Amino acid sequence: MKYMIVLLLALFSTLSIAQETAPFTPDQEKQIENLIHAALFNDPASPRIGAKHPKLTLVNFTDYNCPYCKQLDPMLEKIVQKYPDVAVIIKPLPFKGESSVLAARIALTTWREHPQQFLALHEKLMQKRGYHTDDSIKQAQQKAGATPVTLDEKSMETIRTNLQLARLVGVQGTPATIIGDEL
Repeated sequence: MKYMIVLLLALFSTLSIAQETAPFTPDQEKQIENLIHAALFNDPASPRIGAKHPKLTLVNFTDYNCPYCKQLDPMLEKIVQKYPDVAVIIKPLPFKGESSVLAARIALTTWREHPQQFLALHEKLMQKRGYHTDDSIKQAQQKAGATPVTLDEKSMETIRTNLQLARLVGVQGTPATIIGDEL
């Protein structure tokens, strides 16, 4: 997955130069679309809730400090519960300060190391009114029964990937949800 993102970034960093000299061929455009689609919908580093083999997948870019994200999140969970053929992929996009980054890193590391504990932690992080602090994040972990995790570079890689993907698909803030292929 990391290789795919690096390839995408390399392609798009030369996009303006390529457009001046020669546009992408239709085959190249299709390959780029397929790479972006795979990065959005098939990244094992991104938490996923709901159906294992969904008929419809939503990709939700979210921030643990965003008040609108905190309003949307319970609705997405209800959709997943009500419609068993729907899945939601959660892409933390920490726009709102250092505590957003810390909450996202802890959530992503929990997903990677203890995926069965992710949803409870995610819900607790989303239930906090206002901005998180280091203490509120620790409290969310405790209340969720989540095993404490040691942060490493992998969670930051995932966040950087999410930020790049968000730019590529036109996300300008949170929450932003892709439903099928529509933002």
